[in-house]
Amino acid sequence: MSKTYRDVPLDSPLMPPGIPYIIGNEAAERFSFYGMRTILFVFMTKYLWLMDQRAGTAMTDAAATEHYHSFVAWVYFTPLFGALLSDVFLGKYRTIILLSIVYCLGHAALACMGVAGNSPYFLFAGLLMICIGSGGIKPCVSAHVGDQFGAGNFHLLTKIYNWFYFSINFGSFFSTLLTPWLLEWYGPHVAFGVPGVLMAIATFMFWLGRKKFIHVPAGGLKFFKELFSKDGLMALIKLIPLYLFIALFWALYDQTGSSWIMQAEKMNLHFMGIDWLESQVQAVNPILILLYIPLFTFLVYPLIHRFFPLTPLRKIGIGLFLVALAFGLITLIQSWIDAGDRPSIVWQLLAYAIITAAEIMISIVGLEFSYTQAPKNMKSMIMALYLLAVFVGNIFTAKINHFIQIPSSSIEQFTQLKKSQDPQWVNDAKNAILPGYDQVTGTEDDLIARLDKGSLKSIEFADPAQDSLERAAKQVIDAALKNSNTFSSVTSMTPVMLGKDPWGNPIQYKITSQSSCRLTSAGPDRISDTQWDMGVTIKLSQSSSEKVASWFDRFRPKDTWLDNRSATLGVKKAENKNTSYEKEYFSGGQTQLEGTAYFRFFTILMLVAAVIYIPFAIICRPKSHLHH
Repeated sequence: MSKTYRDVPLDSPLMPPGIPYIIGNEAAERFSFYGMRTILFVFMTKYLWLMDQRAGTAMTDAAATEHYHSFVAWVYFTPLFGALLSDVFLGKYRTIILLSIVYCLGHAALACMGVAGNSPYFLFAGLLMICIGSGGIKPCVSAHVGDQFGAGNFHLLTKIYNWFYFSINFGSFFSTLLTPWLLEWYGPHVAFGVPGVLMAIATFMFWLGRKKFIHVPAGGLKFFKELFSKDGLMALIKLIPLYLFIALFWALYDQTGSSWIMQAEKMNLHFMGIDWLESQVQAVNPILILLYIPLFTFLVYPLIHRFFPLTPLRKIGIGLFLVALAFGLITLIQSWIDAGDRPSIVWQLLAYAIITAAEIMISIVGLEFSYTQAPKNMKSMIMALYLLAVFVGNIFTAKINHFIQIPSSSIEQFTQLKKSQDPQWVNDAKNAILPGYDQVTGTEDDLIARLDKGSLKSIEFADPAQDSLERAAKQVIDAALKNSNTFSSVTSMTPVMLGKDPWGNPIQYKITSQSSCRLTSAGPDRISDTQWDMGVTIKLSQSSSEKVASWFDRFRPKDTWLDNRSATLGVKKAENKNTSYEKEYFSGGQTQLEGTAYFRFFTILMLVAAVIYIPFAIICRPKSHLHH
């Protein structure tokens, strides 16, 4: 390490001079990360397919959920590499600066989607660099804070970690409110660009503090000797079962950024005189955390402790049951939505209140408990391993969402067609006949692909399959328009009324929200829930009164980015008097587990895990390793 940098803390009772740079850096970095993550799911489902010069096919909710949780998972896997890079080779400061630059490049890639090239490639590259950058600096930044303190001012460390945690939630609160609004009105370039600018500012602030920091040099190969010591291995063996329970918590908790957003989109978002965006609802979490920390410290924990000793393991156990309770409430809300109701977002805010209490009792307590159980020379690595619980939990959720997806036969057959035909023909063609289930064109199971510059815009079916769905759709739409323009009152559409497809399968009617429904039949293979299911999704978009303006709205343009972009690409909606409706035909591409059944699955899983945790907590014998 260069002699221009100090490697030993100052012998002073005052606050270390580098702390303001670290706190400012953390607030800006968390703004950038949570701002990007808040809009990621909505972007993938509603915006990505419109980014390039021709409209593609919108990503399904299940596919977006899979990709979202895969991204979050890898963000919490890369801390292992960040810890190794820091502790063995570069030291914390150099690791943070280097990976912060990679982090900034990731944000730049997201902001440049649609400018040139293929937007999904830019999305993948951007998320990959953010995984490396954000994840890599996680175990370094918090440890770098502790490095600044010596014997004279060590008593200030708790105070600084409180401010450190405050800066995290301060940045995430404002970004969670702002970036969804930017996405809605100014589009992805601005919405992803602003977090990128904040990350650049964070990096610059950290660089400004380079001569104020204490630079602890890397430990080299000595690190591995400490890692594989007897105490180190025993600590890992004891902590691994606990981390599996915590991983399941993250599998459910991080769905507040995916499946909970899907649910909020179908709820009444008018609250406190403002019509909120579905992804803005997440802003309640950092506010609740800031309120809960003193509330739990000075009231909840002492109150519970009057009845029985409240150990860290017991706090985690209570938290697991709270997660099951929160998802039970989400399941109840979804059952109302599936019945055609539009419940108030207040119900989901109540679920946030419960699951955030669980976060206090599991995430924060689990991190503190891990620190006490780690041998004194392995604190940083144990912190990185603790973050692997987030990785495992999100990988689990991603795999569940991958498993429940049913392939789309139309997309698969169109992909095969593109490989077998001249590229110029595919690019010029407006329509194409896909062979369907029997793999032969000219039969009643053919699929008709509507194309635009080589992309699949939509599909229809050959007669008489198309006619059967059209007749059924007309009945449902007419009934909805006669009943307050919603599907909640259209509950009597039986298969007898809707008829059958050409292969004798009844057409099934399912409400998916107050303004959307789905008609489905088993299709030519006569087996339900396969890629050959045929159907149509119908969405009503009522002409409503002007939304209540928020403070931000005085700065917004007249039309949303989606409206302008859809008009530019010629993506139009059919209209019927004062109510417009969209019909989207599909062949496969749905999910096996959706709506109430999806949330019920995770609720039961969490409840079973919480019950199993009880004997584990009784048997476990913690052993603390603290500095003296």
